Amino acid sequence: MDMRIIIGLFALTLVKATPLTLGALSGVFCERSGVVNIGIEGMMLTSAFTGFSAAFFSGSALVGIAVALATGGLLALLHAVLCIRFELNQIISGTVINLMAVGVTGYFNRVIFSGRTVPGVETLPRVEIPLLADIPFIGPILFQHQPIVFTTIILVFLVHIVLFHTPWGLRTRAVGEHPRAADTLGIDVFKVRYINVVVGGMIAGLAGAFLTLEAVGTFEKLMSNGRGFIALAAMVFGKWSPVGAFGAALLFGFAEALGVRLQIENIGIPYQFLGMLPYLLTIIVLAGVVGRSTPPAASGQPYRKE
Repeated sequence: MDMRIIIGLFALTLVKATPLTLGALSGVFCERSGVVNIGIEGMMLTSAFTGFSAAFFSGSALVGIAVALATGGLLALLHAVLCIRFELNQIISGTVINLMAVGVTGYFNRVIFSGRTVPGVETLPRVEIPLLADIPFIGPILFQHQPIVFTTIILVFLVHIVLFHTPWGLRTRAVGEHPRAADTLGIDVFKVRYINVVVGGMIAGLAGAFLTLEAVGTFEKLMSNGRGFIALAAMVFGKWSPVGAFGAALLFGFAEALGVRLQIENIGIPYQFLGMLPYLLTIIVLAGVVGRSTPPAASGQPYRKE
């Protein structure tokens, strides 16, 4: 196989893994503090729409990213209030957010953009890191990407440091494992959960911004396309750790990139089947992992202060 094709495949893998990694990091923040969040899909979709709309009308991608982050954070705050304050079933709350996202984005997309030609917005520029981008083989794969891809890689290691090497991370893990014991030690369980869920929502919002402002430059109905759920699979496969989740996201991203590459090569397999690759891999991975991986002990359990 031509070396350029291999380099292109690996570089595309990193791009395809970006929204999955961000979604997985969002889930890690939430579940490490004891809150299950299956609403990541809806947060990504809604943030993709609001981020695109803000960038379209303001003419600024930075404004679009800021609005996407705020959207993810607000939806996460809604999820946190429903689950922490009112003790609503966390799966139901996340499902509500997902369903609401489909309806809200579909409606406002039709109201705002229907009947007009939407040229889209200019996607974020590709950045080449000086010197590193010139390294043979590795340079084009790791150091020639758009900003959110680079930001995602940095976030993986930053989140790892925060969770495992800072007092806040220790509190977060304590609340996710033994909230009663954490409360006894003076840790505000509710505060820790609220902050982590909102931060996780903002990271999901960045994934939404990637879809519209970095990947395609426009909004398409249901464009999150199940990535939020694949991200949760990556989180489980990565055993609720940022680096592990990133590795799992790369695996799923490779499956998607391989499907794209095979379509380009026109090997005769219908594109619908090639598009199924990441979803089939998700099923296979979860079938082998569920039951073997242990989530944080208090994940999904509401906490009642006595």
